[in-house]
Amino acid sequence: MIEIPDLAAGGLAAGTVLAFVLGGGLLRSRRHRARQGEEIAALRTHLDGARQEIGRSADAFTAEIVHLANQRMPAEATRAAHPHIQVPGPLHPELAGTALGAGLDGVLDGLLTAMAQERKRVDAAARAGMRGATRDIQAGLYRLQDVLRGMQQRYDDPELSQTLFALDHENEQSLRRAQVTAVVCGAWVGLAREESHLVEAVTGGQSRLVGYHRVRIHNHLEPGMALVSHAVEPVAIIVAELLDNALRHSAPDTEVTVNLERAHHGVSVTIDDAGVGMATDERAYAQRMVAGREPILLSELGDPPRMGLAAIGQLTRKFDLSVDLSSPSPYGGVRAVLLVKNHLLSRIDPVERPPAASTPRSTRPEAPAEARPVPHPRTHPAAHTTAQPAAPVAARDSAAITHEPAPDGDALPQRRRRARADAVPAQAAEPAAPRVRERTPEEAAAALGALQSGTAAARSALETEGNDPR
Repeated sequence: MIEIPDLAAGGLAAGTVLAFVLGGGLLRSRRHRARQGEEIAALRTHLDGARQEIGRSADAFTAEIVHLANQRMPAEATRAAHPHIQVPGPLHPELAGTALGAGLDGVLDGLLTAMAQERKRVDAAARAGMRGATRDIQAGLYRLQDVLRGMQQRYDDPELSQTLFALDHENEQSLRRAQVTAVVCGAWVGLAREESHLVEAVTGGQSRLVGYHRVRIHNHLEPGMALVSHAVEPVAIIVAELLDNALRHSAPDTEVTVNLERAHHGVSVTIDDAGVGMATDERAYAQRMVAGREPILLSELGDPPRMGLAAIGQLTRKFDLSVDLSSPSPYGGVRAVLLVKNHLLSRIDPVERPPAASTPRSTRPEAPAEARPVPHPRTHPAAHTTAQPAAPVAARDSAAITHEPAPDGDALPQRRRRARADAVPAQAAEPAAPRVRERTPEEAAAALGALQSGTAAARSALETEGNDPR
C-alpha cells in the first residue's frame, strides 16, 4: 500500500517534469516567433529595398524614354538630312550592350527606316508632279520659240531683229532650266538629235548661257570626231551646266577655258575657271552628285534647289558618261573633266558634212582618207524612241547657233541656216580665204533682212505669174 506522502512526492516530481517540458516548449515557441519576427522584418526591409530599386529603375527607364523622344529621335531625324548632326547617346552609358540599350537603338533604327520609306514616297510624288509641270512649260516655251523664229524671218528691221534675238536667247535659257528640272525628276532629255560633231555639242551647250562670250574653246580633236545620236543632247546639257557653274563662280572679267582632247578611253572635255574654287567638303559633295551612283532626293538639293549637279549625275548614270571634279584648276578655280567614252563616239566626214562655221577649227590636220578609221555601226534602243514636237525638231536641225560677238563682246548668239550637205559646192572642200573683218550684229541682221525681203519678193512674183490669166 502506497503511502500518501510518496504519492504526493511522485506527483510533485511529475508536475515538475511537466512544467519543465512545457516551459521548454514555450521557450522554444517564443524563440521561434522571435526568429520569425526577425525574418519578417528582414523580408520587409528587403521588400522595401526592392521597391526603392524598382522605383529608381522605373525613374531611370522613364528618363531614358523621355530622352529618347525629346533628344535622340529628333537628332536622328535631322541627321537624315544633315549628316554632320551628332546624335546623343543614352543618359546612362551602362545601358550599352544590355537588352534595354538594344531596344532603344532598335527604336531609332525603326524610325530611320520609316522615315526613309516616307521620304522616298513623298519624293516620288514630287518628281511626278514636277515632270508634269515642266512638260507643260517646255511645250509652251517651244511654241514661243517657233513664234520668235517666225518673227525673225518676217521682219526686216535690224533693231527689231536684235530684240528678237535677245528674246530668243532668253527663251533658250528658260528651256534649259526647264529641261534640267525635268532630267532631275527622271524625264528624258526631251530632244531627238542626229549624229553631230562633238565640237558642235560643246558650242551648243555654250550658247545656252548668259556670259557665253567669256568661254574660250580650244578644239584639239581630229576633224570629223562626232557623237552618236543619243549622246548629243546629254553631252550638250552636261557641258552647259558645267560652264554655268564656272561662269557663275568666277569674276565677269575672267575667261573660262575649254579644251577638247583625245584620250585613250574616249574624248575629254576639260573646263577650267579662275573663280573662287571649292572647299574640301564642297568638292566631295559635288563629286558625289555628279557621279550619279547614289539616288538623290529633291529635299537634298537645298532651298532653292540646285539642279545642275543633280542633272549631271542623272545623265552620267543613264548614258555611261563620266565627270570628275577632284582636281583644282591651274588658274585657282575649279577644273571639271567630262569623259565621253569610245562607244559614244562616231565619225562624220568633215568635207561632206562640215561643222557649223562658228565652231572652233581643229588644231589637228585632217587625216588622209586611207588612214581614217572606219567607225563600226552602232545602235542604241534610246536613239529612235525619243519624241519631240515636229516644229522644234525641224527648227533645231535646220539652224546652227553661231557666236559672233560685237566689238564690246555683248552680242547674243546668231542662228544661221546650215547648208544641206548635198548643196555644198565642190569648192567648199578647198580652204576658205581668210576673213578680213567679222560682221557686226547690226550688219548681220540687215543682211538677213535683205535676204528675207528678196525671198518674199520672189515668192510674190511667182504667185503673181501663177495667177496670170495668160
